[in-house]
Amino acid sequence: MNEFADYIQRIEIKALWGRKKIVWELRPDVNILSGINGIGKSTILNESVGILTQKTITEEDATVKMTFHPKEAKAVRFDVIRSFDRPLLHGDLLEKLSDRNVQTELDWQLYQLQRRYLDYQVNIGNRIIAQLSEGTEEGQAQASRLAIPKKMFQDIIDDLFSETGKKILRGSNEIMFDQAGETLNPYQLSSGEKQMLVILLTVLVQDNQPTVLFMDEPEVSLHIEWQQQLIRLIRSLNGQVQIILTTHSPAMVMDGWQDAVTEVSDITV
Repeated sequence: MNEFADYIQRIEIKALWGRKKIVWELRPDVNILSGINGIGKSTILNESVGILTQKTITEEDATVKMTFHPKEAKAVRFDVIRSFDRPLLHGDLLEKLSDRNVQTELDWQLYQLQRRYLDYQVNIGNRIIAQLSEGTEEGQAQASRLAIPKKMFQDIIDDLFSETGKKILRGSNEIMFDQAGETLNPYQLSSGEKQMLVILLTVLVQDNQPTVLFMDEPEVSLHIEWQQQLIRLIRSLNGQVQIILTTHSPAMVMDGWQDAVTEVSDITV
């Protein structure tokens, strides 16, 4: 039996806002929780992430209960993306960082992702070598397919950043950029560029495995064209990702995902 679930089917949260209870039936692909500021969207997301982080999802008395697919699964792979680019205030953390360019919360997420990106490349490289070592046409074809997601990610970022002339340095093991002959690290990007990079790099390093992606108001700092493309781009990099996001921006659902929208009031009983 696989310990990890493919996706979350249902989230129940009790004792939230007095006697109210949340019952949210989820789709395996995209789930958008909408509502005005202050209605509890972020609270629902944070409560859900909190119970996964604490690994108490099977306890009968838990405030949050989840149903997985398949039902016998005991855990789920997940990532959480925070969109607000606030200054890092944790003094001990800043002292331990080897890169003094890391100054904000998005910088910190990028710093962690750089390590995951290196691990991802090593993993893919080893799998490519294993396929090529078979000396067969099928092995060569499989090796070529393994290289596609990274190139797709690089092409997407280059296209998104084209108006400012930034391009990913293809020969670098870390995420670095070229702009008119000058090398930039990712911490020198704008808040919107950092945010989009964090989201898409997170999805890439999931390595096309079933993973739940939680995002709290990911439209923050993104201009409208990027908002409209976001879900499509995420799913092009990992077709097995289950997206659970909060938003109060209708632009997030203009790219064919209107049926995936749930109002907070509709799941409050």
